[in-house]
Amino acid sequence: MRPAPYQLTMPDRRLTGVVFASPHSGRNYPAGFLRTSVLDERTIRSSEDAFVDTLLDGVPGFGAPLLAATAPRAWLDVNRAADELDPALIEDTRLSAHNPRVASGLGVIPRVVASSRAIYRGKITRAEADARIDGFWRPYHDCLRGLMDTARAEFGEAVLIDVHSMPHEAMDCVAGSGLRRPEIVLGDRFGTAAGGHVIERVEAAFNRAGFRTVRNTPFAGAYITQTYGQPARGFHAIQVEIDRALYMNEREIRPNGNFMSFRRQLHAVLAEIARIGRREMPLAAE
Repeated sequence: MRPAPYQLTMPDRRLTGVVFASPHSGRNYPAGFLRTSVLDERTIRSSEDAFVDTLLDGVPGFGAPLLAATAPRAWLDVNRAADELDPALIEDTRLSAHNPRVASGLGVIPRVVASSRAIYRGKITRAEADARIDGFWRPYHDCLRGLMDTARAEFGEAVLIDVHSMPHEAMDCVAGSGLRRPEIVLGDRFGTAAGGHVIERVEAAFNRAGFRTVRNTPFAGAYITQTYGQPARGFHAIQVEIDRALYMNEREIRPNGNFMSFRRQLHAVLAEIARIGRREMPLAAE
């Protein structure tokens, strides 16, 4: 029996239109997948946003829901469109137009993990790809869309904070330029996925906590940010990328000695972000 496609933790009482999500921290690796892969388990996990769901586990206490995918990113990527199918991996599949993500092996069913290391010996069937999408991708997005629709209906606006982690080396290009290495990258698709009043408050929350923060470089947000961010309709989406070196040993994929301290620091930021989505209470009549 396959596990549930996602884990949803709801607050005792929903107090905010902010929705927190972790689409890439899933770690339920099917045994058959591990047996057929050419990679060892540690290498397969290199594309996983390990422990992000644990870092976020306090947000229901702030009155916000937390949605976490259970499927590992190397097996199925919910941050891709369902039709981003890779003909180099999936039998009986054609590429209708050039797609740089698919071409690089990072479609909805990834062909590679970090550093372009191939996952499979050969191809998988179209039936297997469809089963993963129908069993995990669609339920995850049905749930996320429902959370966002309810948030906008109850609080006037919905704000998705889609949290990811990035390899420490991802910011080497910035550090090499002589600038201070950013620790947090906020992606709003260059202003198209979130209103200015939302991204500015999210950025300010991280800055006040002492984090070095940049916007959209090198990560501006992918399918989820682009799809759920529609500011003109009251839907905002921001992708948050966190430097993994702040809380984990990347080589061994385990928490480092700073994990609990970082988690407390991050929770203070998340509590402030959750307040963005609170409906302002009317002043009492005098």
